[in-house]
Amino acid sequence: MTIGWRVGVAGGAVMGVAFGMARYAYGLTLPAIRRALDLPELVLGLIGSATFAGFLISLLAAPALARWRGARAPTMVGGASAVVGCALVAVAPSSSVLALGALLAGSAAGWVWASYATIVAAVAAPQQRPRLLAGITTGASAGLVVVGGLALVVDSWRWTWGCIALAAAAATAVNRWGVPRLPPAPRPAHGRRGLRRAAGLASPIGYAVVLFVGATTYFSYATDAAQRGGLGAAAGPAVFVLVGVAGFTGLGAGALSGRTGGRAVAVTALVLLSVGLALLGLGAGSLTAVLVSAALFGGANTLGSAALPIWTGTLVPDDPGAALTGALVVGSVAASLTPAVIGALVPTTGLRGVLVGAAVLVATAAVVLRLAPAPPTPVA
Repeated sequence: MTIGWRVGVAGGAVMGVAFGMARYAYGLTLPAIRRALDLPELVLGLIGSATFAGFLISLLAAPALARWRGARAPTMVGGASAVVGCALVAVAPSSSVLALGALLAGSAAGWVWASYATIVAAVAAPQQRPRLLAGITTGASAGLVVVGGLALVVDSWRWTWGCIALAAAAATAVNRWGVPRLPPAPRPAHGRRGLRRAAGLASPIGYAVVLFVGATTYFSYATDAAQRGGLGAAAGPAVFVLVGVAGFTGLGAGALSGRTGGRAVAVTALVLLSVGLALLGLGAGSLTAVLVSAALFGGANTLGSAALPIWTGTLVPDDPGAALTGALVVGSVAASLTPAVIGALVPTTGLRGVLVGAAVLVATAAVVLRLAPAPPTPVA
């Protein structure tokens, strides 16, 4: 097995745990947690925000660790964070322990995503990178299928989180085998060059904000919406499984980006996301509508997530990790606020109004991005 394929297998495994399981399992288990711990909506929303706050904190810390210990180090810390965080959620007796575990579990994704962009750039030829990045990102879809299947088979939110902790430990071991030790990363560009790059990355940064807000809304409240619509406890896990299965369309993001460009893939993802959110909000009482919504969202989420590192890497080919981190940091600020805002809005506007409003926001962003002028490539 070549080094590129080893990195792809390891990266897919860790992304599957960090994104497909540890980061989004909170939304899947939210109704059961609400019943077990008897927590109000605002507290549940704040804990949901903690998962994304953890993601933001680790995104900011990962570049410093990579400069000190190399790009593999953050991916190992991410795996360990998933293990400890998920284990804490599994045994949480109170909201404070639950929040700490959710923060650590959510931080796993921030440690690993941009780091793999740097690792792929170091081990793969330029023409191989889009496919490899798309494959690693699509690992999140496999994680969603697994966690949805777990929730269907294991009738306990605590055991679901415990199984995720075990999967995270296994993925971390695979990562240590598959990813080579790399030299410390160089420091990022500063001064006028850095300002020019930031201006050139305005479109992908704005796209990241909208994508993260839409995806956070869906993952945090899809299970809740289905159960509020009267579809039963199995509806939420079924949605996660279908989202994961549909997400394997992201494997084609590399080839599609090569033909149409990363921005065109991003616009497509936003259109699918807006329709998925609208269907979930307007048709939560219909099993057909919810499942179609999940399929659309699954494709949108993986295509959209894969488009971001491909797009930023094309704009800044000499420092793809830093470019991706910049977009992810801004997007994560928005994502970390989203569950708390929704938790405050739901008692007055209803969950349906929130979902439809998010769909309108995402659709508007798709139109703006489609009509916006393309920046020069690459950004010097």
